[in-house]
Amino acid sequence: MAIVPRTVRRALKPVLAPALLAWERLESGVSYDPTAASILSDPYDTYDRLRARDPVHRMRLINGWVLTRYEDVDLVLRDHRRFSKDDGLEDEYRSMLHHDPPDHTRLRSLVSKAFTPRAVRELHPRVDHIVDELLNDLEGRDRFDLIEKFAYPMPVTVIAEMLGVPAGDMDRFKDWSNDVSLTIEPTLSDEQIRRVDHASERLYEYFEGIIEARRRQPQDDMITALLLAEDEGDKLTHEELLGTLILLLVAGNETTRNLIGNGMRALLKHPEQLQRLRDNPEMMDPAINELLRYDSPVQLDGRLVHNDVEVAGQRITAGQRVLCAIGAANRDPSAFPEPDKLDIGREEKSHIAFGRGIHHCLGAPLAMLEARAAFSALLDRFSSITLVSEPVYREQVVLRGVEELWVEVEWSTEA
Repeated sequence: MAIVPRTVRRALKPVLAPALLAWERLESGVSYDPTAASILSDPYDTYDRLRARDPVHRMRLINGWVLTRYEDVDLVLRDHRRFSKDDGLEDEYRSMLHHDPPDHTRLRSLVSKAFTPRAVRELHPRVDHIVDELLNDLEGRDRFDLIEKFAYPMPVTVIAEMLGVPAGDMDRFKDWSNDVSLTIEPTLSDEQIRRVDHASERLYEYFEGIIEARRRQPQDDMITALLLAEDEGDKLTHEELLGTLILLLVAGNETTRNLIGNGMRALLKHPEQLQRLRDNPEMMDPAINELLRYDSPVQLDGRLVHNDVEVAGQRITAGQRVLCAIGAANRDPSAFPEPDKLDIGREEKSHIAFGRGIHHCLGAPLAMLEARAAFSALLDRFSSITLVSEPVYREQVVLRGVEELWVEVEWSTEA
């Protein structure tokens, strides 16, 4: 299910990386190594240089290209006919994320029957309850890590309950979920690969048991809904069902955690915008969209070119890969005036944080619902929130999120 395929993972760490990066600089005056510490910490200056000097940039590390302009990224993500998600790798558990039509159309249609807007809306009371429970557990504490205590457990608890994971299994399910989320990263250590493999095996075994139980006795949960989903006589195969469950788990966990963590960091770094949101709670939806634009949870999305194409006058040959820098597109000044300014009332073009085209995030409504509940509750419960220290971002290329977010709070007397 990797957004950046496994073939790219091997290419990002070649022995000749310094020489390849020097070659890039000679060609265009700029180079791009997404694994560099400076970029992992803050990629936006590099995005600006790429966009200004070489917006369709030849990336020698992967024998491909990276795009940094809103217009180009938007075009590629919408054009599934010329820019493919099918990387050609054999994997019996491949999800719809790595299929093109007609397979993608069939899979998404089946999954969407269990992920309807009505089903998401009905989660609202339960999401609010989970948020309240997590904050109740922090009563009396004036300093804590917002990621560990809130931004991480909230979305994984929501998706686990949606899937029908029993309460008694929640702790080990969370651990597996945390590890398997690393699978979409292109650069993993040997230890991380072992963790991913172990978590994947455990999750497949675990889901096998739940699926069998739901076949015997259906419940009001998403696994049952996916088992029952049918379109013109077509159903998900067993392998497709397992792949879909892992996809929903990863997509419903890590990205929402990063939205909450990155979003709170941005608001705490811009106290005037935080106060503006406190004073105008009706601005919550545009505020969340601005937070998604400002520091996107997903930074890169890859495509494979099966036939020669041209982007902004640049010829890209069959077999090459294109990396769409979503984080760069969302800071493109041609689309967003003063792009480095956080403005929760922004009314320009829509961000690309949820993707585009047929692969637009199916769980976007759920992510928005969770974010509304999270940010609203945090502002209601705490009359003051301040950073204790400068957050450090996790060493991840595709997903961008802080490792820890230590805050000091004052509890609201009106909560």
